Amino acid sequence: MNRKFSGVFVVLMAAALIAGCATPMPPVFTPQDLNPELAAGNMTQKAENFMVVLDASDSMAWRHDGIRKFDLAKDIVSRLNRAIPNLTLQSALRSFGHGPCMPSEKTLLLEPLGRYLPEALEKGLGQIRCAGGNSPLEQALGAVGTDLQDGTGDMALIVVSDGEDMPEASVEAARQLKEQFGDRLCIYTIQVGVSAQGKALLESIAAAGECGFAVNAADITAGGDMADFVRKVFLEPAAPKPAAPMAPKDSDGDGVTDDRDLCPDTARGAPVDAMGCPLDSDGDGVYDYQDRCPGTPAGTKVDADGCPLDTDGDGVFDDTDLCPDTPKGAAVTPEGCWILTGVNFDTGKWDIRPEAMPILDKVVNVLQNNADLEVQIQGHTDNVGNAAFNKQLSQKRAQSVRQYLIDKGVALGRLQAEGFGLSRPMFSNDSKEGRAKNRRVQLKPIY
Repeated sequence: MNRKFSGVFVVLMAAALIAGCATPMPPVFTPQDLNPELAAGNMTQKAENFMVVLDASDSMAWRHDGIRKFDLAKDIVSRLNRAIPNLTLQSALRSFGHGPCMPSEKTLLLEPLGRYLPEALEKGLGQIRCAGGNSPLEQALGAVGTDLQDGTGDMALIVVSDGEDMPEASVEAARQLKEQFGDRLCIYTIQVGVSAQGKALLESIAAAGECGFAVNAADITAGGDMADFVRKVFLEPAAPKPAAPMAPKDSDGDGVTDDRDLCPDTARGAPVDAMGCPLDSDGDGVYDYQDRCPGTPAGTKVDADGCPLDTDGDGVFDDTDLCPDTPKGAAVTPEGCWILTGVNFDTGKWDIRPEAMPILDKVVNVLQNNADLEVQIQGHTDNVGNAAFNKQLSQKRAQSVRQYLIDKGVALGRLQAEGFGLSRPMFSNDSKEGRAKNRRVQLKPIY
């Protein structure tokens, strides 16, 4: 994939959901990779600079289709950011309006014109935290003339707004920008929402740029539609290829030349992707050359070394822990379940053996240290005898352990007893040793 930091995008969207009380967001975005078109020589770069002007005024706090327009605006810019292929660009980000959580200026330059880095644009979006105030688009466009004055080459100005409550002076400000930069500047507008008045204003602003156009955010939300938008803004059909230039340098020796390398200082010997950045083969967020557990299953939460988490601290990783909420200090099976190792019974018996009492006393300590914890005491048997007999026997074993714990001061309301008979063997019943181990009691926390 191209220079994208999808992890950043996911975190941003998760934060928006939490902040907005689980506000629904547009469907998951899968960007279309435009790099093969560039590599094949079918397309070439058109714009060398681009600037996003984002509306954070009061009307953007209103909802469209159940979603705040402010969130939709940031989302569409983030999707644009992920869809831009490997180009040598300069970028800038400015906002206008703003709610009380932000500085009082009517328009703010979040990211000045500089080398385009997807993570920098995402960071700038993250600084636009709330919507409010009036809609001084004309002031923002006036400031753009200063923002872009040091840029060289062709420029794309992208305005993301609902177009509502804005004076006609905004159109005149766009005309003045066109006069300042001439044919180097094209203006594109992305409307959030469906206001007819807003649509007309944004179309007029785009027309003032003469070589741009206006679209609605809903029409470029999907990967293919966004790719078409990116092509029109940043690319153009390639001219016939000139003679092959001299091979570019590869300063860090990772096999990706400096002109394409987004991570030019990669550690020597570290495997990299097509953009020169270290690989993360298992997708856990830890680079392969730093990953001590390189085969982590997809979706598994890991620590800084790339190894699966053990949230309940029982020594069994979360991804294989069948009982992930085992209380601290409990002895567990290889599957992470709380088992009373050593609490076994004679064939056909349910009496507590003397050697089991210290083990049960430790259970008492665990329960005393977890005052709100309730447990289900599960009785089990081997396969000697019929199922009905073993069902009753396992129930008696569970009740026997329950009564012991009650006698030691554990409130009876915290303890449930259930027998499972011979239905859940943990060991083979083909041996005497296995059958002895199956005559057991396990504890399951109830939360």
